[in-house]
Amino acid sequence: MNESLHIFRKEKQAVWRFGLVGVSNTAVDFAVFFLLTAAGAKAAVAQAVAYGAGVANSYVWNRRWTFQMKQRANIGELLRFLAVNGLSLGVSLVVLLAAERLGPLWLAKGAATIMGMAVNFIGSRCWVFAAPRSER
Repeated sequence: MNESLHIFRKEKQAVWRFGLVGVSNTAVDFAVFFLLTAAGAKAAVAQAVAYGAGVANSYVWNRRWTFQMKQRANIGELLRFLAVNGLSLGVSLVVLLAAERLGPLWLAKGAATIMGMAVNFIGSRCWVFAAPRSER
């Protein structure tokens, strides 16, 4: 029972850290977007660069802080991270489009965000930043 409680607390901490990293990703995205547009960049270009900066921030902080990876980063891990983020985006778009027909836009956006975050967290925990079998 004590081991189960420890695992639960560790996962609860990871969920909170994941959420805080998500807030920082949004801050990075907004900051880069507005700095680039203030410097004269087109909005679409600024958005692409800003989104990429948010994703890079997410990878670094989730790897180091949320999931506390000990081994060195590698290209396979990065590709898994990008795949999970692509899947998360796809899920959030599907939920947004479906929920938009059922109620107000703010509720649809909230549902899409929650589902996208859930997919992203589970994919990150179980596939991208999973502990090696020797540490499980």
